[in-house]
Amino acid sequence: MDFLRNTIGVLAGLAVAALIITLGIKIDSSWITYKEFAPFEHWERLLQTVQKKDSFFVALLFFGGVGVTFGGVVTAVIVKYAKVAYAILIGFIMLFIAMLDIIIYPYHPVFYKISIFLIFFPFSWIGGKITEVIYERRKKRLKLAQKNQK
Repeated sequence: MDFLRNTIGVLAGLAVAALIITLGIKIDSSWITYKEFAPFEHWERLLQTVQKKDSFFVALLFFGGVGVTFGGVVTAVIVKYAKVAYAILIGFIMLFIAMLDIIIYPYHPVFYKISIFLIFFPFSWIGGKITEVIYERRKKRLKLAQKNQK
């Protein structure tokens, strides 16, 4: 049962991260070169059109960081044990996807190639720690409430 719960947690975290990145890319209408909701089917054409626009890649980094943070939070809320570890897994998977993106499509600026290492892993860790802190505070409040009832 834990395996299924953990798998659902990781998939939900990845879905949240992808949704936030998709919505972040739609901020500037000049970046949109596709009619579908998600840009991933037309990713190469999108990267070709924004190749010289550094603002797109800055936004992609920003929303990638926000996405893996919230994806890590969602994952950590769903899984039962090792919450921070599963949140970090979201960052590793997103980093792997970003590395494949850089290898397959040669349209990324150098600052983006360097910065993804500084974004995905630490921000997913922050998402896991946020959840851990919330759970620890809740646990302390419950213990304090039980102690006060006695």
